[in-house]
Amino acid sequence: MQKEIKRILVKLVFFLGTSFLIFLFGLFPTQVQKYYSTGFYPYISSSLRYISSIFSFAIGDILYVLLIGFVIFKTIHFIKKRKTLKKEHRFIVPLQVLNFFLILYIIFKIVWGLNYSRPSISKELGIGNEKYSVKELVLLGDYFIKKTNDLKLKQTKIPVYSISNLENNSANAYALMEKKNSLFRYSNPCLKSVLNPWLVSKIGIEGYYAPLSGEANMNMNLPDFVKPYVSCHEIAHQLGVAYEDEANLLGYLTASNSLDINYQYSANYEMLRYILFEIRIKSPEDYKTLHDKLSLGVLADFKTEKEFWRKYNGEMFGYMDAAFDSFLKLNNQKKGTDSYQDIVIWLWNLHKKELKVKG
Repeated sequence: MQKEIKRILVKLVFFLGTSFLIFLFGLFPTQVQKYYSTGFYPYISSSLRYISSIFSFAIGDILYVLLIGFVIFKTIHFIKKRKTLKKEHRFIVPLQVLNFFLILYIIFKIVWGLNYSRPSISKELGIGNEKYSVKELVLLGDYFIKKTNDLKLKQTKIPVYSISNLENNSANAYALMEKKNSLFRYSNPCLKSVLNPWLVSKIGIEGYYAPLSGEANMNMNLPDFVKPYVSCHEIAHQLGVAYEDEANLLGYLTASNSLDINYQYSANYEMLRYILFEIRIKSPEDYKTLHDKLSLGVLADFKTEKEFWRKYNGEMFGYMDAAFDSFLKLNNQKKGTDSYQDIVIWLWNLHKKELKVKG
């Protein structure tokens, strides 16, 4: 028994030491960027995608189910056996649990999580962080409404996407952007449909990245006009973009610069959602004026997406109402009128020169 305790303590010291070193490394964003995000991580990510692409289903979902099942099994086993445990086991079990979670932490950080410590993607792309005034925000909203309306008119038919369609088309869009910046390099594409789209829809998720398998997972229940942008967003996570607003930025840049009109529309439609949401908070009067400028085609898509979330998830439906419906009041908005979404700030900084020229 003493040997077992000693062995577990040695492991604990090793795992604690490793975790601490990883934590310390994460305090130096420039070094994380150089040695991990653009050094070690791309090889890990590409290798995981290569392995995962062998399977037609989302193996990440299965891994998480197995992991959760293992934790539940061990918990039930411990509860049943707790009365028969010796005093030494009551000391050993907590150490084993701690070691288990330290291992998960180390694996997560190595295969993806250290990307949270890299410098902002906006800096790498040379995009400023100048905040906008309400007048400038309204100008941005007007610009995106016109652009989205125009793209809607150019659409002939929205494809019924399969997961392979999205994988190929999105990989092509990233290949196009790679010519401008190596940040967009995307080798061994691996986009998967979630195993249970009904459950994911009920939770209110459009897609997610699975770090353990390197897969970008899509909720294929979504309306088809939303899918191109969502796929580009999730691929951004595969490339080591950890934060949601930064993945929004990469997804927008990729989809909006695609040669596919449906990708362009999807990107601008999604950005318009964020912009209208911000305007709805800051200036309801301007929001109503802009809302009236939306084309019937774009309004129809807003309605389709709202009805989708009404069917599955009430909270997401409420968000869609707040963003798109001029007749419903925005309730319980915790962010307040001083809120700033990073993606809207970056959109303003991306387009402010052309908007000021037009103004």
